[in-house]
Amino acid sequence: MSLSSALLEAAVDQLATLPGIGRRTAMRLALDLLRREPQEVARFSEAIRRMREDVRFCEVCCNISDEPRCAICRDPNRDQATICVVEDIRDVIAIENTRQYKGRYHVLGGVISPMDGIGPDDLNTRQLMERIQDGIVREVILALGTTLEGDTTGFYLNRKVHERGVAVTMLARGISVGGELSMTDELTLGRSIADRKPYEQGMKR
Repeated sequence: MSLSSALLEAAVDQLATLPGIGRRTAMRLALDLLRREPQEVARFSEAIRRMREDVRFCEVCCNISDEPRCAICRDPNRDQATICVVEDIRDVIAIENTRQYKGRYHVLGGVISPMDGIGPDDLNTRQLMERIQDGIVREVILALGTTLEGDTTGFYLNRKVHERGVAVTMLARGISVGGELSMTDELTLGRSIADRKPYEQGMKR
């Protein structure tokens, strides 16, 4: 694509680097921004800049946050005795949208994948183990995708958590095999949380 404006072409090139954004969509977005008032574009770019520079990871659960501790970890009404372990931040959002879960979370930042060179030490597993050593946590829910990598991660965490005397449960199998939590509808995901089973029992089903 050759444009009459090098600046417009540079903007299109950058927008096209976003996931799911092709060149045609990038051009449409760039032209839309070009038509807006300068102040509106400035607010848009400032919001993106501040997000990139100021958003951090919660020091407790590794969720995204504007402060050292995220809003969920700061909420005194959340059940401290239950931790729901998820792969990434999108899963936290999906579970929160069900309004069925009142405990806290732990974001692993991925799953164990030997083929990709990702082991337990590459994930936020150490922080999880530290959290369950204080005697407050009574249940860890493994809310991981039903993929080979998700199951591998579940087996590893189940063993490690059980060694510390904490109960481990998993979501009921309402989620399709190979599916991602963030792509599951809210009703199915909510029922999977409410009907969770002990980890060993769930794996036999």
